[in-house]
Amino acid sequence: MKRIFLSLILIASVLAVQAKTLVVYYSYTNNVHKIVTELSKQIEADIVRIEPAEKGLDYAANNYALGSALISGIRNNPNNAASYPAIDPVNVNLAEYDCIIICAPLWWSNMAAPLQTYLFHNGAAMAGKKIGLIVSSASSGISGVEADAKRLIPDGDFIYPSLWIRSSQTGTAASMISQWLKNIGYEAMAGVEDIQADQNIIKYTIFSVSGAIVAKDALSMQNLKKGLYVVNGKKICIK
Repeated sequence: MKRIFLSLILIASVLAVQAKTLVVYYSYTNNVHKIVTELSKQIEADIVRIEPAEKGLDYAANNYALGSALISGIRNNPNNAASYPAIDPVNVNLAEYDCIIICAPLWWSNMAAPLQTYLFHNGAAMAGKKIGLIVSSASSGISGVEADAKRLIPDGDFIYPSLWIRSSQTGTAASMISQWLKNIGYEAMAGVEDIQADQNIIKYTIFSVSGAIVAKDALSMQNLKKGLYVVNGKKICIK
């Protein structure tokens, strides 16, 4: 989509100044994992998968009795850390991200318990960030998951609409994700700007991420390879 091309008079360069996006998800049946895999093909993002600390649990046993009990415990005392199941440590600096997309399974009309644990402990650090929500479920509506996200990230800047992908639609999620990204204006949400250079391109000095000058006029710009650079103190990506 972004490219560098040569015209008769000048080089018009389209540079994408892109903020960082984080995708946080939990997946038990792997439906959400498939959705995140497809999402990662359409946007540039770091990805974190939440994992329960206790391994080998069968949430589906006895008609999902364990999962139901976890959700009931959170509903009964949502402000108590002890209500949330333990998860593996997550080493990520949320301050580095401008946009966070949460991909969540629906459990009994609520967000899956392990993902709620992560947001309970980290939601305050997401204040002011753009928050997108993708929900996977078999049939129920997603309003309960949206309510959980708002409760756990009270100062998040939520983007609407959320994306609901039913389990039966997982195989065709690519087109749904693509349309959703357009509907929410993902590029604007992620802080992506287009800088259309013209005859004044010589005003820009472009550095490599290591600090070396790689271009400072229209002629040298045409030799730039795809990758990350720095312009006016901002990281840019040439695609």
